[in-house]
Amino acid sequence: MNSTASKIALYAVILAGSIIAPYLFPAYTLQLAILWVMILFALTWDAMGGQMGYNSLGNIVFFGVGMYISAVVQIGLYYDVGEYTASYGVIKIDFDYWQYFTGLGLGFIAAAVGAMIVAVAFGRIVLGLRGPYFAIGTLGVALSAGELIGAWEWVGGGSGISMPVYPGDPDDRSLLFYFMCFGAALATFLFYRWLYTTRFGLALNSIRDDEEKAEAMGIHTVRYKIVNWAMSAFFLGISGAVYGNMIGFIEPLEVAFPTVTFGIFMVLMALMGGKGTLWGPVIGATVFHVIKEVTWTHLLGWQWVALGLLIIIIVVYFPQGFMGWAHDRWPTLFGIKTQNVDTEGSGEPAS
Repeated sequence: MNSTASKIALYAVILAGSIIAPYLFPAYTLQLAILWVMILFALTWDAMGGQMGYNSLGNIVFFGVGMYISAVVQIGLYYDVGEYTASYGVIKIDFDYWQYFTGLGLGFIAAAVGAMIVAVAFGRIVLGLRGPYFAIGTLGVALSAGELIGAWEWVGGGSGISMPVYPGDPDDRSLLFYFMCFGAALATFLFYRWLYTTRFGLALNSIRDDEEKAEAMGIHTVRYKIVNWAMSAFFLGISGAVYGNMIGFIEPLEVAFPTVTFGIFMVLMALMGGKGTLWGPVIGATVFHVIKEVTWTHLLGWQWVALGLLIIIIVVYFPQGFMGWAHDRWPTLFGIKTQNVDTEGSGEPAS
């Protein structure tokens, strides 16, 4: 079987497995849906940190922004947002199918566009920084965003805001959001698979390798950096909208802007799989999510210790991630040609 046929077969198996997974394991539909969100996280972070060399610690901002924008649009179409948040726990507001799905669709669009606008606005400020200064700057943005939203009573403040309730069967709701998460992650993967083969992708790599030389060659690096961040924000905004509706309740620090959990996880997953590669973030997110679910279930109270040990193992034994390790160990599987050197020390390729 040639390389192209093997890739098609692999994609077909993954696609089929992803479609039937919630039917085979209905009790784990939520965990499977979150896996796709994790994959999307890792892919969007790698677009900045792996492909462009800008290690952001604040990408979670766009996730939270998308979540809140979607909530405001979905609710604001039919009710006053301030009254809705103030009435939480006092009255129950029902949405019919038309109201729910109209709000959902418009909310997703607004979330994606709003997150991109925020990325462009902040990008003009923080993308002038480099190295650790950029990482610290983005971390500051992420930490402050959660606190600011938590102080804004119109959207529920620190108490949060409940999302419109799905009007149908709970099992149908679980499948709906599973396939939304799957679709968002698949679209993200396919988009970046295409992008990295274009001149835009080459420009990102040139910025990563030597930004000064890229500028000298006529590449408008600031523009590329802002556009790349905005594209990451687009997918993160959609994922925030989907995740918020799937969970059903938004809280600013633990759900919408979880900097110390999801914000760090997306970095760790990309590094674990191998940053700067397409499949590395996917593999890293999958392995990490499985380990996280197992430790959070069976090592409750010790899960952060287990996570710390995992980080140490990755840094010490897999500094280039799983993909980098696999490239070094089995280069021919990745189309890398090697030459055998004779044992006599002549330095000439063996016949």
